[in-house]
Amino acid sequence: MATMSMLRSYPLCHPYPLSKPYSRIPLSRSLSVVSSKMEGSEITEQNQVKKKIFVAGATGSTGKRIVEQLLARGFEVKAGVRDLDKAGTILSKDNPSLQIVKTDVTEGAEKLAETIGDDSQAVICATGFRPGWDLFAPWKVDNFGTVNLVEACRKLGVNRFILISSILVNGAAMGQILNPAYIFLNVFGLTLVAKLQAERHIRKSGINYTIIRPGGLRNEPPSGSVVMEPEDTLYQGSISRDQVAEVAVEALILPESSCKVVEIVSRDEAPKQPYKNLFASIKQT
Repeated sequence: MATMSMLRSYPLCHPYPLSKPYSRIPLSRSLSVVSSKMEGSEITEQNQVKKKIFVAGATGSTGKRIVEQLLARGFEVKAGVRDLDKAGTILSKDNPSLQIVKTDVTEGAEKLAETIGDDSQAVICATGFRPGWDLFAPWKVDNFGTVNLVEACRKLGVNRFILISSILVNGAAMGQILNPAYIFLNVFGLTLVAKLQAERHIRKSGINYTIIRPGGLRNEPPSGSVVMEPEDTLYQGSISRDQVAEVAVEALILPESSCKVVEIVSRDEAPKQPYKNLFASIKQT
């Protein structure tokens, strides 16, 4: 199915007040992406220009699905990975639209800016720490790593950032501090707290963002329809990683996703709705 048609530009998000001044990213560098315009059974294509998307955490269980769906939709992808050998066995390295680059989000914004490069129009962050004995790992990856990516975008003038986060990141404020899922997800170094702090940095940055908070992640194929709710609404439920990847790709295409935090799960009884309608139903933050 063809997917490339008219180009869309995204505005800057209005930032929360910052403690110190920052440089706004020029609108001339705002993201343009490819989308489809359907007229009956006919697909009208215009300005067929491929756009390169940088995906951090591209070999992760969700990240690799995002890469696959981006390629299938006609995007070029720069896949940021920690292990090049592992990436060679997981990603389609022979695909001419895929570039694999060694990336460590903990190395700082300057190094990340070099890796992302001037040829990337957007960044999708699908990173996640590996559980282990290092209790600071969630902060190194899910907090400082995400902040480093945002700052690299600001240095480059990349004005589109999509983060895969999690429901219950603000569980304490939701009155869910005793929710077993909230407790479990914070066992390893306060993971949800680290993610929430990273989200707040994104929302202050002025960059056009979409923060996607999925429920429990399933590796199985999609079942049920995607349910999308405003931030701090969902406290239970699950969703296929394939559907999370689909939401991330649609967020790139649809301007209705701009400057929004959305929470997603899938439910068998929910009616299937176009993603444009789902994103439009959520207010900007």
